Amino acid sequence: MPVPSHRVVNARLVVSLSGTNARTLDRCAELAADLDQRGVPLSLLVAPRAETEAVLDWVRERAGRGDALLLHGYDHTAEPRMRTVAFGRKAEFAALPAHEAGLRLTAATRAFERLGLTADAFAPPRWLASQGTLTALRRKGFSVCADLLAVRDLRFDTVHKGRVLGFGSSDRAEPWWCFTVVLGAARLARRGGLIRLAVDAADLARPGPRQAVLDAVDVALHHGAEAITYRRFGQTSTGMAVSSGRTEVPFGASRSNQA
Repeated sequence: MPVPSHRVVNARLVVSLSGTNARTLDRCAELAADLDQRGVPLSLLVAPRAETEAVLDWVRERAGRGDALLLHGYDHTAEPRMRTVAFGRKAEFAALPAHEAGLRLTAATRAFERLGLTADAFAPPRWLASQGTLTALRRKGFSVCADLLAVRDLRFDTVHKGRVLGFGSSDRAEPWWCFTVVLGAARLARRGGLIRLAVDAADLARPGPRQAVLDAVDVALHHGAEAITYRRFGQTSTGMAVSSGRTEVPFGASRSNQA
């Protein structure tokens, strides 16, 4: 009697970086170099605001090396009527209807292009996107939206479940956050899951979180995770495992919500 075969699904690792500016550029470049040594590309979350030429040159250079660029909101101000209780700070695209989201996306795309940058993937501020925003993204031709709970292939309407892993802002809780990020990456890697490490440039100023990022990457690679960028989710409708049903979340939301 033939033995049924079991297809092994390798974990996927995505490392995103936000908050790159003139003050944080050196730290961001150091992290990128460390990840280059490990063969791990970055997904750069870039807001379309004026930056120094050095920052823009670095972003363009990283894109040329294979890193992904994601449009990271517009001006990061929230719709005035929106209430924020659970997350404390307002999120620009969390409650917008499709028309208003489309207006902001048009303005953001034009501002992005004026900086000499292009992107067809989107990461909303604080990882929160309304249904209206998803509709507007599809209308504007975006292929991917990375939100707090999943990565969405907008062209084929598939959802890749996986919650963002990141760090909290409390110094007293910093060891706990570092531990949970590394342990969460290890658990997801062993289970063949989607590992989404969200790094804010401010995290890199603290040795604990910075080392935890590298430890999480190393443990994921040790368990056979494939390092990819968010752009990969919009390049094909086949060959990638798609989760269904409820999301299994090993750890809670964190300050990664504030990206």
